[in-house]
Amino acid sequence: MSSFLSASTQAQIDELHNQFTQAAPFRHVVIDNFLDEAICAAMVREFPAFDTKLATNEFGRVGQKAVHEDVRSLGGVFREVDQLIQEPEFLEAIGRVTGIDGLLYDPHYYGGGTHENRSGQSLDPHIDFNYHPIERWHRRLNLIVYLNDEWSEDWGGSIDFHSDPWSNDDTVRSVSPLLNRCVLFETTEHSWHGFHSIEPDISGAVRSRRSFAVYLYSVDRPAVEKVAPHTTHYVHRPLPDRFRAGHTLDEDDVRTIRRAVSERSTWIKYLYDREMAMSATIEALRASQGGRASLARRLALKRRVVAMLPAGTRRGDLARTITRRS
Repeated sequence: MSSFLSASTQAQIDELHNQFTQAAPFRHVVIDNFLDEAICAAMVREFPAFDTKLATNEFGRVGQKAVHEDVRSLGGVFREVDQLIQEPEFLEAIGRVTGIDGLLYDPHYYGGGTHENRSGQSLDPHIDFNYHPIERWHRRLNLIVYLNDEWSEDWGGSIDFHSDPWSNDDTVRSVSPLLNRCVLFETTEHSWHGFHSIEPDISGAVRSRRSFAVYLYSVDRPAVEKVAPHTTHYVHRPLPDRFRAGHTLDEDDVRTIRRAVSERSTWIKYLYDREMAMSATIEALRASQGGRASLARRLALKRRVVAMLPAGTRRGDLARTITRRS
């Protein structure tokens, strides 16, 4: 571990634990100079190029976020990092910071790995899916290390921690994605997080927000934190505060409203399509079964499978998952 985490990170484990447990609006900690400087520099240097094949969003469209889950295939420093985060010393150190024992490394990097978000990309406030879709472990922690040579708050893209995005009294803590800064936070039914749209460069050049994400799990979790398996839950942001009685709309306002309406309409259609796909699958299962008991068993299995699928699962993925688990 000494060649992975920086000396300053290792020296302040107990203080980081205090910060984590006392943080608001939910348990988290921000750790600057998190990684060994040489390793961080190598991760910046060897960060993979934006790949449109890895940028398909929930709606089957190529978006402005590319996620490379197959970390080991990147080779070089990323293969080295993959080995280091599996080591008991690293998992125990993160356990000491968070007070969570028995943390598990995810060999699938499900939803994790390298993340590149480009100009125009945003992430609505959300809570994450709560079970690993393959291993059935409890999702406990998100660990994100930012790999941006420079960043200004004016560019957007700061991660926001929300107390409750459904509430008018929502309080928010924002953290800029600065180089070698780590944000480590719990994943519960209250750990709402997201980031505002990344503003394009005034010269027209693409701005890029890069990070490396590791999600950690455990076999069990406290009973008070257990709920039924669910996907990622999003809350669409309200219109900006400037939209008040008496405000005169300009062209930018009109674009903002149209974009908000379009995003909500697209999301509603996606949910409708997913409901229809589920209904079709259930009817196919019903038709294929001759016995009532067998049908009940398969429908119960189907409900468990659907509940654990993350947002963004498409029909083909759903069918393949049911086939594997039935």
